[in-house]
Amino acid sequence: MTVQMEWAEKYRPETLGDVVGHKKVIDDLRRWGEQWQHGSPEKKAAVLYGPAGIGKTSSAHALAGDMGWEVIELNASDQRTAGIIEKVAGSASTMKTLAGVSDKRLIILDEADNIHGNSDRGGSRAIINVVKRTEQPIILIANDIYGLSPSLRSLCLELKFGSIQSRSMIPALKKIAGNEGVMCGVGIIEKIAQAADGDFRSAVNDLQAVAMGRTEITIEDISTAERDNKESIFKVIGRVFKGEDISSALEATYSLDETPEDLIHWVDENLPYQYTSKGEDALTDDIIRTYSFLSRSDRFLGRVRRRQNYRMWRYAGMLMTGGTVVSKSRKRGGFVRYQPPSLWRKMGQMRAKRNMRNNIAVKIGSHCSESMRYSRLEVAGMYSRLLKTDIYAPDVVATLGLEMDELLYMVGSRKTTKKLQSVYDKAQEIRQTFVPPDEPAFFVDRSAKKKDPSQLSLDKLSNSENNDSEMELSDPPKKESSKRSQRTLFDF
Repeated sequence: MTVQMEWAEKYRPETLGDVVGHKKVIDDLRRWGEQWQHGSPEKKAAVLYGPAGIGKTSSAHALAGDMGWEVIELNASDQRTAGIIEKVAGSASTMKTLAGVSDKRLIILDEADNIHGNSDRGGSRAIINVVKRTEQPIILIANDIYGLSPSLRSLCLELKFGSIQSRSMIPALKKIAGNEGVMCGVGIIEKIAQAADGDFRSAVNDLQAVAMGRTEITIEDISTAERDNKESIFKVIGRVFKGEDISSALEATYSLDETPEDLIHWVDENLPYQYTSKGEDALTDDIIRTYSFLSRSDRFLGRVRRRQNYRMWRYAGMLMTGGTVVSKSRKRGGFVRYQPPSLWRKMGQMRAKRNMRNNIAVKIGSHCSESMRYSRLEVAGMYSRLLKTDIYAPDVVATLGLEMDELLYMVGSRKTTKKLQSVYDKAQEIRQTFVPPDEPAFFVDRSAKKKDPSQLSLDKLSNSENNDSEMELSDPPKKESSKRSQRTLFDF
């Protein structure tokens, strides 16, 4: 018994001209690839982001086919720790090819926004290092662009892939059906394309599933094979704010892949914009009535959290959707863009700041032989003051191994200034001079008499502050020769 090849893989586009839809973004991707043919572009990496199944990975492979590049790919099924990324992508990004018509190889990292957990420890920072020093083109594939760190996004050319319109899918689906010898009735292909909701890969899979074992597809076959699509949150919110029927607004939430705990935040965020027209006060009677329903809905959600009685979700859902519908006194026209809950964005920013604060505390604790908690509460402030001093700032950055975003956090700056960039560059020179990049710090020869200036010492700082430069340059007294030296990052 032979297993039939998936049509989505069988008809994967081999050139960028075969990619369905995305004309503008494909042109931008082609121009970026052509820049590599004449040297190294300003953005050495490109990130292709958008919903699943719209051709991001296929476009990357098609670009490699057009340019004659070899392809090295790391996907979510592979472990993507710092060591593996440095070994596979790092070496591939700096070495020349030994065979092939081109001296370039394309490195594709799929699902770059899902690098997390113990299995991918250190992978995000390793990607940043690879992109900075690469001599080969790199393409990152992501569903959510905000899943990438700001430091990585600043190094990449961002290319957004939107959902494919059904009219763009129809010619490609008809061509696939013709190649497979499948006859389709009137409106069959159109209905498959509409049911895919912008996902071309799903449309091809649906066509293959319906055509399995058949040479002709009728409308009756399609009616039993429709895809069960989840409603978009934006469509549901539109039905809640623009609708006039309570039951239809409530039914729209049934197909939504969101819980009432999340839906209430969407209603709360967009309510002031939806029920306020030009010339009206910021706080209208419609908004006041709606918030009264939202507060009652929130009480039921609180009972769900306390009692774990999820049957009360039905009452919360009815109050937040039906209450929003009946609270408006009139229908307001015009387009208002729906915004995601700002609370989630603030919580994400706070989580990112906490993670960065803890990472910095671990580095400080390793240097001072203290716990992370003590370093965060008692010692980090001293290092922050040192980073604001021109004399010690490069040494502190080099010793702790701070990244640019961590340096910005410790000095309280929102953007990279020329001064901070100069401090960071000097720190990198110090680390490269005294710690070979390919040699671990604990293998550094300690027998050399030349002292590593990146090693901070409390004795050194106190002597410098007292302007006692002569004592620092002279040999230390014999009585102090037996004292224990300050431990540094390179002693671990």
